[in-house]
Amino acid sequence: QVQLVESGGGLVQEGGSLRLSCAASRTIGSIFTMAWYRQAPGKQRELVAAISRGGTTNYADSVKGRFTISRDNAKNTIYLEMNNVKPEDTAVYYCYAIRIGSDYWGQGTQVTVSS
Repeated sequence: QVQLVESGGGLVQEGGSLRLSCAASRTIGSIFTMAWYRQAPGKQRELVAAISRGGTTNYADSVKGRFTISRDNAKNTIYLEMNNVKPEDTAVYYCYAIRIGSDYWGQGTQVTVSS
C-alpha cells in the first residue's frame, strides 16, 4: 500500500506560477510510474503529465511548454512546476502512482487561477 499526499495548491493569478508536490509513503524509485491528473468541475479527470521510472516524460497538449513534471526518488516525491497558468488550468490536481498489479491516488489539491 502506498499513500500519496499532494501539497502546493492554492489561488494564483493568470500568468503566474505554482509548484505542486506529491510525497509518497514508501520508496517509489525504480518501481512506479508517476503522474498528475486533474479534474475541473463538470469535466472528466484528465492526464496532465506523467514520468516513467526511467525519467521519460509526456504531457497533455494543453500544458506542453508550460508545465514540467519531475521526480526525486531519494525523497519519494514528484513535482509539477506550473508556469504561465491560465484560468482553464483551474481544477483539483491528483497525484497517481502505478506499478504492475496496483495503482494509487492522492486525495487531490485545488488549484484556482484567477483572470
